[in-house]
Amino acid sequence: MIIGRYGEKLLRPTAKAGWQLAVLIAGSKLAGANGLRFGPDGRLYVAQAFGGQISAYDLAAGKTTVISGAGGQIIAPDDLAFDSHGSLFATEVMSARVSAQRPNGDIDVIAHNVPVANGIVVHNDRIFISEFNPEGRILELFADGSTPRVICSQLMMPNALSMGADNYLYFPLVPLGEIWRVHVDGGAAQKVAEGFNIPTAVKFSPSGKLVVVESGTGTVTALDVSSKTKTTLGKVAFGIDNLAFSADGRLFVSHFTDGGVVEITANGSSKQLVPGGMLGPFGLAVNNSGHLVIADGMSLAIVTGEGLVRRPAMLLEHGFPGYVRAVAVDTDDSYVTTNSAGVVARYQPGSEAEIIAEGFNELMGITLNRSGAIVVAEAGAGSVVEINTKGKSRVLVSGLQRPTGVHCCADGSILISESRAGKVSRYKDGITELLVEGLSEPHGVTEVSGQVYVVDRGSHRLLKLNANTAEAETLVENLPVGISGGLQMNTLPGIKDIMPGPLLSFSDIAALSNGALCIGGDEDGSVIVVVHEG
Repeated sequence: MIIGRYGEKLLRPTAKAGWQLAVLIAGSKLAGANGLRFGPDGRLYVAQAFGGQISAYDLAAGKTTVISGAGGQIIAPDDLAFDSHGSLFATEVMSARVSAQRPNGDIDVIAHNVPVANGIVVHNDRIFISEFNPEGRILELFADGSTPRVICSQLMMPNALSMGADNYLYFPLVPLGEIWRVHVDGGAAQKVAEGFNIPTAVKFSPSGKLVVVESGTGTVTALDVSSKTKTTLGKVAFGIDNLAFSADGRLFVSHFTDGGVVEITANGSSKQLVPGGMLGPFGLAVNNSGHLVIADGMSLAIVTGEGLVRRPAMLLEHGFPGYVRAVAVDTDDSYVTTNSAGVVARYQPGSEAEIIAEGFNELMGITLNRSGAIVVAEAGAGSVVEINTKGKSRVLVSGLQRPTGVHCCADGSILISESRAGKVSRYKDGITELLVEGLSEPHGVTEVSGQVYVVDRGSHRLLKLNANTAEAETLVENLPVGISGGLQMNTLPGIKDIMPGPLLSFSDIAALSNGALCIGGDEDGSVIVVVHEG
């Protein structure tokens, strides 16, 4: 028995005789990692906005415990802090709230209508937050829910903040690459330093230096506020989010891209505390070099056959195509993606994403046909839509019950899974043929050498379909897809104008050139490879 990252009990996947399983990417202990804070019990608490939960990590035991679950009252916690009474305060970045979890477990909402509530710090039991939006504010909140006090406003996306010994609140303006401050009693905000690459958080070290994490490069920098001198403390993979100092001065950094937590040692080296994995993974594809490509929500990832992961781009970078749910790779190795905002876009890292079509209702899977046209599953509208090379859309099939997976086959037909209807069909030349029904919640679907394979997310199985008998043969059971144990997870609503939702999951499948099947384990952050022994 395995305890998953959401606290659920998982069974080990098992394959039918004649098939072998391998783990390409191991599961993660956290579903993304955002705000970090050491609690009064000495454990490191980690907010996971895109996993919808808060976990505590025991450094000595190496054990992670869910504190506020993905189906609980606190939704999409982004940052957290404690007061002297042991209350845990969490910003809810997607629901415009700040909640408090009391020592007895009770949950109180202490602030409503705080759009994109993000960073939080508690100083002498006074509570301060930042709003991560183009007209962001720094606010003082009150534990009894009284009306917040506005300290300053009209800030360009202020993020995780920290109180200095000089009674100034320090915070990054993320897209500007700048660090600012404002006096706790109010007044004009002042720029302190600039030239950072996507700074996402600041905290003061025990020695009084302001430490900045730069998400764009993975650099951790100490800033002397008086002299403006910068010193590099360490460098890790990009996509870092926040930081925390332990009572004995050890420095830890979180990654929103993969859920990893790293310790930066005194000599500048890094030590993996919590191994990262995938935030999802969601949509899967194979590029022209034969490597697996993953749409992982906050980033795109490329995986080699040895399981080495490279992330060529992430959400906070200019031009990234939103919270990506599915991906296809074109002949020029450009990425064609669907996102949570109902947009289909073409993207090359380092360039602005090109919007091909938009206005869709809950896009899921995506595939390319032989002529280069794009085919998408529009789950909310019950349609499968084709977008030609000139960007013109037409509905191929309508009246479906949440189409989720789509795959263009070599003969020009399209495989379609309907997650709500429990069906898989084949569409060609205006005719839809039912292949199998009675499944639990089919998601990703593909074809290899004339054989159709589908991930049945609801039953945690990989199935091979027999077109002649309309039956499904189970190849793998207990896949880490969907959610086990009856856990009812909150649907994350996304962030208006920044990352619209809902942020739905997608369990996909893709075939490598050698016929191996890669399955995205969105339950535990893993990627599983299934190979026929013959």
